[in-house]
Amino acid sequence: MRVLIACEFSGIVRDAFTRRGHYAVSCDLLPSEIPGPHHQGDVSMILTDGWDLMIAHPPCTHLAVSGARWFKDKREEQAEALDFVRLLLDAPIPRIALENPVSIISSKIRKPDQIIQPWQFGHGETKATCLWLQGLPPLQPTDIVEGRTARVHRMPPGPDRWKERSRTFQGIADAMASQWGA
Repeated sequence: MRVLIACEFSGIVRDAFTRRGHYAVSCDLLPSEIPGPHHQGDVSMILTDGWDLMIAHPPCTHLAVSGARWFKDKREEQAEALDFVRLLLDAPIPRIALENPVSIISSKIRKPDQIIQPWQFGHGETKATCLWLQGLPPLQPTDIVEGRTARVHRMPPGPDRWKERSRTFQGIADAMASQWGA
């Protein structure tokens, strides 16, 4: 399959699909942190390149309800972020998964098809992650583990906090590749 991982700089999801034999490309405005097929630039420029599957991780800065207290001051940014989500969901790709935390996508576009947690995929942490699915089944948990730490939520301030908070857990990436890459 030809798989596009939109808005991914880490290469985690891309490499999970590559290990399963798929042609997977990550795309982000940032360079890839690890070597592998990566398009550095605007994902809208490659949405029509004949992909079979897209997993999109649009930036949540102006969408996540964790920042609701600032919503009144960033209406324009929110509108642009929602337009970007619509662009991704309307891409001419038969199978799409859009991933984001609990956000205004639910009230402005549509409710998610599924909410997953890292502890369902081998990581003893909590981080509610919503999935908007088109042409894909819900992910099935692969390794339910004990522990419910909120490490990601409680990360201290710092210049790379946003990067660390946005990474996909390896167990979730592996589940996407094994369940959606068939």
